[in-house]
Amino acid sequence: MLTFHNICWALSSFHLTGIPGLESQHLWLSIPFGSMYLVAVVGNVTILAVVREERSLHQPMYFFLCMLAVIDLVLSTSTMPKLLGTFWFDAGDIGLDACLAQMFLIHCFATVESGIFLAMAFDRYVAICDPLYHTTVLTHAVVGRLGLAALLRGVLYIGPLSLMIHLQLPIYKSRIISHSYCEHMAVVTLACGDSRVNNVYGLSIGFLVLILDSAAIAASYVMIFRAVMGLATPEARLKTLGTCGSHICAVLIFCVPIAVSSLIHWFGHRVSPPIHTLLANFYLLIPPILNPIVYAVRTKQIRERLLQILKREMR
Repeated sequence: MLTFHNICWALSSFHLTGIPGLESQHLWLSIPFGSMYLVAVVGNVTILAVVREERSLHQPMYFFLCMLAVIDLVLSTSTMPKLLGTFWFDAGDIGLDACLAQMFLIHCFATVESGIFLAMAFDRYVAICDPLYHTTVLTHAVVGRLGLAALLRGVLYIGPLSLMIHLQLPIYKSRIISHSYCEHMAVVTLACGDSRVNNVYGLSIGFLVLILDSAAIAASYVMIFRAVMGLATPEARLKTLGTCGSHICAVLIFCVPIAVSSLIHWFGHRVSPPIHTLLANFYLLIPPILNPIVYAVRTKQIRERLLQILKREMR
């Protein structure tokens, strides 16, 4: 705490409470959260290792899957170590710059993940609707550019959010953030200045990304289903649609928790703080946990490679 101005302070750090209302249960909560984080890290590192070693998986869909794994590692690692430190050691203090950096990483890479799902939908569209041009359209260079475009979009969308807080909201009512990480609205509600621009920008970006990306993904699947319905036999239709199953599951795993958490934040005023905070953590943990499982179960090449590794280790 550096200076005093009426009832507001210019802060050098904040204090994260963890799960508000459940402070006495933090030690017990660390068991499921620590276990989920471990599963997320092992699962995504395994996906990266399998795709790297298996040359038959050096295809656009699996390169996008690797990008997804890296993003999930960033999202979970940007929050879980700090949360576990709060649970185990009551180490909730976080510097202002570190708080803004954490906020940027969370919201930026959630935006990047949405962009990667959109790129994967484009990959499925080309593979099914124009299969003869799939390898010429989605070259390794194009896949890399699509990933870079998703990253740049995340930086350009979310960068101003953290910058506006740093420049326009320098003083705060309290240093206590009733949350487990530096979530945008949890920080903004503590600010003494006029936060309307920040609120409107944050809400607009959130809905812009979620709605436009979801609409684009839905449109791609409408065209995919139209192409599939033109196939001669039910077996061919089912086999073709099966190649989209993992992507559809991953999109739902990503979109549903974030949509529920956002709706509760904005409209669920009667929802208790512990429930809201737990949901906010789950939307950062559930996709990193389930994405590797979904792709490992539904993708024959990944499944076979994993079985080979397990058999070799058991000898």
